[in-house]
Amino acid sequence: MKQLVYFLKQIHSFAGKRLYVNLLATVFMSLLEGVGILLLIPMVSLSGIVNLETGRSSIVRAFSFLQDIPHAISLLLILGSYVFIVTGQNILQRQVTVQNTIIQLSFLRHMRLETYRGLLHADWNFFIKKRKSDLINLLTAEVTRAGAGTSSFLQFIASLIFTCIQIGLALWLSPKITIFVLLCGLVIIFLNRKFLKRSLALGNRNFELGKSYLAGITDQINGIKDIKSNTLEESRMSWYRSITEEMKNEQVEYTRLKTMSQSYYKISSAVLVAAFIYAAVKLFHAEASQLMLIVLIFSRLWPKVAGIQASMEQIATTLPAFKAVKALQDECKNAREFEKEANQSIEPIQFKKDIQCRNVYFRYNQDASYALHRINLIIPSNQMTAFVGRSGAGKSTLIDLLMGLNQPEKGQVLIDGIPLSKDNLLSLRRAISYVPQDPFLFNASIRENLLLVEPNASEQRMWEALEFSSAAEFVRRLPQGLDSLIGDRGIKLSGGERQRLVLARAILRNPSILVLDEATSALDTENEAKIQEALERLKGKMTIIVIAHRLSTIRNADQVIVLEQGKIIQQGGFTQLAEEKSNTFSQLLGKQMEAAH
Repeated sequence: MKQLVYFLKQIHSFAGKRLYVNLLATVFMSLLEGVGILLLIPMVSLSGIVNLETGRSSIVRAFSFLQDIPHAISLLLILGSYVFIVTGQNILQRQVTVQNTIIQLSFLRHMRLETYRGLLHADWNFFIKKRKSDLINLLTAEVTRAGAGTSSFLQFIASLIFTCIQIGLALWLSPKITIFVLLCGLVIIFLNRKFLKRSLALGNRNFELGKSYLAGITDQINGIKDIKSNTLEESRMSWYRSITEEMKNEQVEYTRLKTMSQSYYKISSAVLVAAFIYAAVKLFHAEASQLMLIVLIFSRLWPKVAGIQASMEQIATTLPAFKAVKALQDECKNAREFEKEANQSIEPIQFKKDIQCRNVYFRYNQDASYALHRINLIIPSNQMTAFVGRSGAGKSTLIDLLMGLNQPEKGQVLIDGIPLSKDNLLSLRRAISYVPQDPFLFNASIRENLLLVEPNASEQRMWEALEFSSAAEFVRRLPQGLDSLIGDRGIKLSGGERQRLVLARAILRNPSILVLDEATSALDTENEAKIQEALERLKGKMTIIVIAHRLSTIRNADQVIVLEQGKIIQQGGFTQLAEEKSNTFSQLLGKQMEAAH
């Protein structure tokens, strides 16, 4: 029952009065169906065509006027009334079905939008803790399963309303017989409650299995080059055979569970009908007309009762998915980065002096050691600042703080003396263009990838950005130029071409801050030189922040900051640091020069 209340609350919060209008229509539709059943036999009996010994019940008295009408006319009137009631009931049934479908699909879309909006506005720390495939699984498979649960809930409500009305009519006709049948029915439902528990357990297993399946597929598609180059196809195929076998077994188990519960109900209902007829005739001495009406009511009622059980089992199966989606939404709300939406009306921040870090400390969780320790630095505007250090020194972590992706545990990040907070975070992001070490491009044309950051950019501006990043030459050589498709993640381009294209996209945004996170580490000497030339042309026009793996890239940096184990250990110009012997920077530079030779 808790599961049903949970579903009702969630659907109510979305559908509101539409849900209750549809439920009222369902009530009216069930009443029409009940009236059609209830009136058919007494009206035929009253017409005098068939004598069913109806006695002097209230139904007979209500339609006693038919006895004064000729049989031919009364028969037409009776049958016409019946057809009218059935027609009205079916028209209403169609409308209710359509509205239920609209509510279900609208609620499914609502869940998708809310979940995706929550993800987009969650902070960076949220994504650090989450597995990408788990988020994809929740956004796709589990949201869809939750939508199917909504459909089952609406079917459950419709069946429950119909059942209650039919039971009410049966109680009106014969309270004793109806109570006897209901008691038998409650015993059957009580004995079959184990099916709900098994359905819930099955839903939990399906959720975990679906998560594992998508996680494995995502990892293997991402690592397909490693799989093929290391001849791991057979081991991966063995994993796939195993997990698909488990998925098949789970589906078979669900079918067995569903068919078993339905079989129990059908067999039980057959035994119950036989016991009911025997009790009605031998114990309650029911009249023939009364008996026929109750048999007719319960013959239509039992399939609905079986449908209630099936709907509850389906709800129990999908409930883990529904709760997982809601839990993700709540987690995203708690991790919301800022209150305002990232809309187009927010202007880029204009800083004229510098970005500062004052006594900044940061760690990823309370149990870990500090990834950054007492960071004090100044990044002047319109100059080039480079961060260097060994792997794990804290370079990328510091960049994430400067971009507002993470917030310091202690200390402050200031823009022109103003602390970075949720109030000006979006403005800062508007002013930044970020070029990662692993450049990301969409499976679209070069033009579409460029327009992603600046939808209104002219073709001339696109070519200017490409020229600036030394990418125009290779784009012109492509058969379709700007309209050339570049494949998934830009696979049709070389690493250097991808990097220069991402740099062109960053420049097209016309940022005041350009951040390059080891953007040349995977490039050959020629492509590195081209990126370096592009950076030289940008100096003085924007603030450039570079994480440098190859120290040759930052020869012309205005300042170089050396990090070691989350601390700043050196700071100064490239030449100054290179001339200081026996320090970390000169050691790094010396090792790279040795490797080059």
